[in-house]
Amino acid sequence: MAFESLSERLGKAFKNITGKGKLTEKNMNDMLREVRMSLLEADVNYRVVKDFIERVKEKALGQEVMSSLNPSQMVVKIVHEEILHLLGDEDAPIQYKSSGITTVMMVGLQGTGKTTAAAKIANVMKKKQGRKPLLVACDLVRPAAIDQLKILGESVGVEVFSLGIETKAVETAKQGLAYAKEHGYDTVIFDTAGRLHIDEELMQELSDMKALVQPDDILLTVDAMTGQDIVNVATSFHEQLQVTGLVVTKLDGDSRGGGVLSVRTITNVPVKFVGLGEKVEDLDVFHPDRMADRILGMGDILSLVEQAQEKMDVEATTKAANRMMSGKFTLTDMLVQYEQIEKMGSLGGIMKMLPGMNQFAGQIDEAKAGNKMKKSKAIIQSMTPEERENPSILKASRKSRIAKGSGTSVADVNRCISEFEKMKQVMKQMSALTKGGGMPNFGGLGAMKQMRAMSKMMSGKKGRR
Repeated sequence: MAFESLSERLGKAFKNITGKGKLTEKNMNDMLREVRMSLLEADVNYRVVKDFIERVKEKALGQEVMSSLNPSQMVVKIVHEEILHLLGDEDAPIQYKSSGITTVMMVGLQGTGKTTAAAKIANVMKKKQGRKPLLVACDLVRPAAIDQLKILGESVGVEVFSLGIETKAVETAKQGLAYAKEHGYDTVIFDTAGRLHIDEELMQELSDMKALVQPDDILLTVDAMTGQDIVNVATSFHEQLQVTGLVVTKLDGDSRGGGVLSVRTITNVPVKFVGLGEKVEDLDVFHPDRMADRILGMGDILSLVEQAQEKMDVEATTKAANRMMSGKFTLTDMLVQYEQIEKMGSLGGIMKMLPGMNQFAGQIDEAKAGNKMKKSKAIIQSMTPEERENPSILKASRKSRIAKGSGTSVADVNRCISEFEKMKQVMKQMSALTKGGGMPNFGGLGAMKQMRAMSKMMSGKKGRR
């Protein structure tokens, strides 16, 4: 995931001032030197880094910070504010018209995932924003681009308008817009042609299409793996088309993330969407404040809750959560939670969104944890309803039968029961805290509490005492 190395380096930098009773210019400079190196190694533009460090230093050496009871926390707060400023102080939503059709042009170089991003954005608009989008296939340069868009459109339930490769792109856009008006669509996304590099022919076609459709938004797709080239590409497109937003793809890869941190400052073009995987649902609206939290290891509970609401069976999870919070917890409940966590993705990814758990995320062996979960599911599914409700009746003969039925060993069955008992104890403690006022009951967030406890158990880490 992008920014992982940066998060680790910043965490180490803050340790230089953590616990210091008083801030001095010397220990502040030591910390800022580490922060500077962290940002440069993350491939952040050197001019951006220089200005960033100067702003942090100016604020951090102010009287309010120097005289505060906990100056290290104040410095972290300042760095957080400045990172947020780099990413964009506020969300940059699509500029929907109050009436009529909103038009969006997707532009970018070949290989950045533009066509896939167009379908993913249509999916977000339809499922999360209540829009009725139409995709218009105007990429006549890349072989099979139209077929790809049709397949993707079908997968997300969004119609794709196309006149084939014989009709010019601008004419396709013109007729696509007329089709949208005739059939009651409120949003049209034009997937335009890309090139391997920026050239006059590409820009002329895009300029002609812009003049015709008068887009409310022009979204430039950039690949997070290209690093600082994001800034160069965004600058070139912006100068000629006045781009209104970026779609950053492959942010789940091993990119250092510096381009994303640099581009807003240099081009003043905000990031509007980020792609975090290959699936059509692995793209979402970009929230600068949440990304700043994650970069500084503060987690991202809001995004985790949103993912849970989208991917999990809310009714089943709420029912199980209510049972657990009331002090009841059975192997059937445990099975439900395993199934819900599988829908959420990797345990490491979940832990990165939990405050205080980011440091343990990299310690999880995803393959081992996944295999362990599959075994536990098979074991529970091989039990009778009575055995799931009352595991105390599981004697040697029953365990042997369950092991054979699940393709595991008796040792695996014993391990599963042991983990169940541990998790049951955790749930009892959570229930007691909730009833006693020590932990607020967040209703729909009950599932998050369960997942946090299960993540700790799967990672082999104990919670804070």
